Amino acid sequence: MDMILAALADSARWRILELLAERPRSVGELAELTGARQPQTTKHLQTLGKAGLVTMVPLGQRRVYAMTTGPLLAVQQRLGELVAVAEIHGGEIDVVMRYRAAIEADRAKADGERWADGRSFVFERRLDAPPELVWQHWVDAERLASWWAPPSMTVTECELEPRPGGRAVLEYRDAEGRYRSEGRVEAAEAPDHLVFGLSVLDAAGAIFFTGHYDLRLAAVAGGTTLQLGLRITETSVAALPYIAGIETGWGQVLDQLTGAIATFQNTGASQ
Repeated sequence: MDMILAALADSARWRILELLAERPRSVGELAELTGARQPQTTKHLQTLGKAGLVTMVPLGQRRVYAMTTGPLLAVQQRLGELVAVAEIHGGEIDVVMRYRAAIEADRAKADGERWADGRSFVFERRLDAPPELVWQHWVDAERLASWWAPPSMTVTECELEPRPGGRAVLEYRDAEGRYRSEGRVEAAEAPDHLVFGLSVLDAAGAIFFTGHYDLRLAAVAGGTTLQLGLRITETSVAALPYIAGIETGWGQVLDQLTGAIATFQNTGASQ
């Protein structure tokens, strides 16, 4: 595949293929039609031949070249597969674009400390699981790690100890760095109410901003309604990309929570 794509990347060779797609042609004819010298045309044809894109048919003293479509069909199939994958994951591109728009919208506001203090968010989900199971996915560290990080991130440490004063920690990493948040649980009433704070820290341990979270779970017919309130304090100017990504990020991780619970239920049912 690499050899085929490399051969196709040259505009002169692409023009030769266009001419051969119409009918087989001799080296001299191709040189005349492309305006190139015959030795240069022969070299291009050799490259196309090594890639399997053309074949040479000797006719007496003449060498006639014809295009072979097999390699192009293979490229067409591979490109079709890439397009299909991109279309399946098109929503992730939309997420990136929304994140960029949010950063640009907040850039003018982030002109001093405390610029986003008091900003609040509310996230809601309907989950097909009882509150007890949803609660466990928040307070059990192993289950929490299965969903509590943005896509492409790897959780390295996380904990929400379900008691007043309990540890609240989230650390994850990607290829570009490590990201850590620390705080405390303020209230825990299993299986329906959890209040905790988390401060997002820089590499030196200074606070970018602090989030105050209020999680409420309520049993409904066939499942649970989840409501997560978030209020921001201690905002620094450097917190801009983090705060701009809150709405998108929490939307993603709550989707992952839904998937993690479904996977847990399906796995349990099969055992």
